[in-house]
Amino acid sequence: MANSHLEPDPSPRDQSPAGTLGRPKWDAVIALAFGVFGLVTAEFLPASLLTPISADLGLSSGAAGQTVTVTAVVAAFAGPGVVIATRNFNRRWVLFGLTALLVLSCALAATANGLILLLLSRILLGVGLGGFWAMAGALAMRLVPIEHLPRAMAMIFTGVSVATVTAAPLGSYIGSTLGWRASFVLAGAVGVLAFVAQAVTVPSLPPAGHAGLATLGAVLKLPKMRIGLITTLLIVAGHFAGFTYIRPYLEGVAHLDVEMVSLVLLAYGVSGFFGNIVGGMIAERSATAGIVFSSSLITVVAAVFVTAGASNLAAAVGVAIWGFAFGAFPVSIQSYITRAAPDEAESAGALLLTAFQVAISSGAVLGGILVDLQGPLGVMSFLGVACLAGTVVMAARGGKQASLVQG
Repeated sequence: MANSHLEPDPSPRDQSPAGTLGRPKWDAVIALAFGVFGLVTAEFLPASLLTPISADLGLSSGAAGQTVTVTAVVAAFAGPGVVIATRNFNRRWVLFGLTALLVLSCALAATANGLILLLLSRILLGVGLGGFWAMAGALAMRLVPIEHLPRAMAMIFTGVSVATVTAAPLGSYIGSTLGWRASFVLAGAVGVLAFVAQAVTVPSLPPAGHAGLATLGAVLKLPKMRIGLITTLLIVAGHFAGFTYIRPYLEGVAHLDVEMVSLVLLAYGVSGFFGNIVGGMIAERSATAGIVFSSSLITVVAAVFVTAGASNLAAAVGVAIWGFAFGAFPVSIQSYITRAAPDEAESAGALLLTAFQVAISSGAVLGGILVDLQGPLGVMSFLGVACLAGTVVMAARGGKQASLVQG
């Protein structure tokens, strides 16, 4: 085994990390993508519904905004927690449980009569979201042969891309026409459909690996794992520092009006969808190349922002390219991390999830400090420096990977 130094578990379990089913289960992969679409849609809904939620429940905007924060915080801890707590359970049933949390969360949110119940609904969603992301790579690796892993991950991340583009505008429209509670009802309905699809398509997946605190520590000692996590911290922190304050940049530096800002952000989301597909294609050849491609392209975009950011055209085109470039990153880094520890893919996924959440939080904090001290261009400078550092780390230490494409 690739990680034979990890302490074996005497209990019987499936030890084959990839392709255990003998043939690709693409229908099950699509069902996973459908489930993640529901999870990410529910995650993003409050951002477009804060005003009606605040008015209906008698909350301040700040208090209502914590419904977004609590989901991210819980997800960071839930990833490793779910992997360890459910290590002896069939992964099919664990997946059902995570999807059921999506449905329950949406039901609670739709019927909430105050902040406590609303926050409870978001905590449950954080558990489902964190658990799913920690297990996504391992599940994909067991549903398709290893050479198809990047393609499977690209399909799963398509659910994220579609949710990112559609959740806010659809939530806002439904909230204004049918009420904010109807948005959560529809998100819950998506969860029900995803549950049914998974029940029909996902086969029995006996527990594999030896998830535990000791295993997490052992996986963290793997050189490629550390390189992947360091790269993630750099690139994701830079990205979210910049993206959190993209509107001040577009309005204050590029001087775009509100309508144009909306169009540019839509272009970012659509470009991310295509970037996800291209990232999967590159990662099939080399996950290292996919990461370097993504981060180096963002570095170039950041340089354009800093040097020519006052140009409307440069800003608009740059944001679209940024969306395309970052769209290629998650599928590439997930493929890299999963291949770095194929026998303990769930533990590797849990560490990647935690690194993502730490990077998102720290990036937003650093971005806030920089925008206050140096303005939007200071944030974009940090975006470029962080992504350049991530590019150098991965290019220099990421290692070469043989192509997964046969023939």
